[in-house]
Amino acid sequence: MSIQKGIAELDPVARESALDSGVVPKRQVQIVRGEASTVWDADGNAYLDAGATFGTNHVGHRHPRVVQAVKDQLDRLMHVTLTWPNDTRLGLLERLVAAAPDGLERAFLCATGTEANECALKFARQATGRKEVLYLSRSFHGRTMGALSATAKRAYQEPFEPLVPGFRMVRANDPEALKEALSAETAALILEPVQGEGGVLPLDREYLKTARDLTADAGALLIADEVQTGMGRTGRFFAFDDAGILPDLVSVGKGLGGGLPVAATLMTQDVAAKQATLSHGSTFSGNPVQAAAAAAVLDVLKDERLVERSATLGERMLDDLRVLEEVPGVRGVRGRGLMIGVELKAKPQPVLESLRLRGILALSAGATVVRLLPPFVLSDAEADHIVGETKAAVLEQTTGADAA
Repeated sequence: MSIQKGIAELDPVARESALDSGVVPKRQVQIVRGEASTVWDADGNAYLDAGATFGTNHVGHRHPRVVQAVKDQLDRLMHVTLTWPNDTRLGLLERLVAAAPDGLERAFLCATGTEANECALKFARQATGRKEVLYLSRSFHGRTMGALSATAKRAYQEPFEPLVPGFRMVRANDPEALKEALSAETAALILEPVQGEGGVLPLDREYLKTARDLTADAGALLIADEVQTGMGRTGRFFAFDDAGILPDLVSVGKGLGGGLPVAATLMTQDVAAKQATLSHGSTFSGNPVQAAAAAAVLDVLKDERLVERSATLGERMLDDLRVLEEVPGVRGVRGRGLMIGVELKAKPQPVLESLRLRGILALSAGATVVRLLPPFVLSDAEADHIVGETKAAVLEQTTGADAA
């Protein structure tokens, strides 16, 4: 069937907008190439990626070792299901479990972060025999029906109600509210150690410790959603490491695949032992090409000490950006590692557009936050440039002045 009349004459961005579902608004720039910390549009304009890929490219765009691993795997085997053991998949599982804290010794591989959260929710119900799931205010866990039921944004939830029953929201960073909510019916508490979509909001370390103790006392499981925060984004391999706790289940994604769709649900031996055969599955789980990319990413993170790089560079950028806290239009600057938020007193879109015109692609978070999630391979000069242009864009849009 030929495409709709008149679409062929439109520019590429308009054609894509006319042919896809339309549920995701398009920026007016067609990105066609990437290398390390930089992407290029169809007109050859370069942009520093400070979050345009939603924090997926921890090791940068097209890291040579990831590209080579994918090419090598493509030459051998493109896909085989979980039913059949595979050497590349085994290599990823070994690396993933080795990188995780002691106690997280099993994993289910999948394709997306929301799928990893769906797996964790199912496994928690199966392991405990309970149905209720608690989630925190300002949380975001995904857009599929189970993960959406644990996402504290009514605008996302309302069009799809009734959602999955048994989910209840609890106020974040409030130990007493959590203690009151937990019961003999609670299967799990799911939380993000740093709430990304909610506005780059770190949970208090003491709250995380208390949440671990309270869930254990109640016979409930603790699920750490590390889809955005994991793999070194906050300067620790997992953000929960900062609180010295061990969750029962951990979901990872985004940065795991180096740009390919790879995710996983890590769990304790006890949780794994309580799962029924064939209670969960996915056709493309553990796809060898994706597994090859993820294994290479884990090797690069370790060999190039990129988690440490995230910590030191993130601290430097955050310190430099704190001067914006003196700007009348700014509420605050916060973050951990290379996960940084600048909270404004107005919507962030004008600042994001100003950044794009300055050659920086960034994201929003919550209603008023500019979110920076750059690759860990960012050079010092590139980091300084992002900081400088962010200062300039914020000043321009909040006071009408440019940075000196």
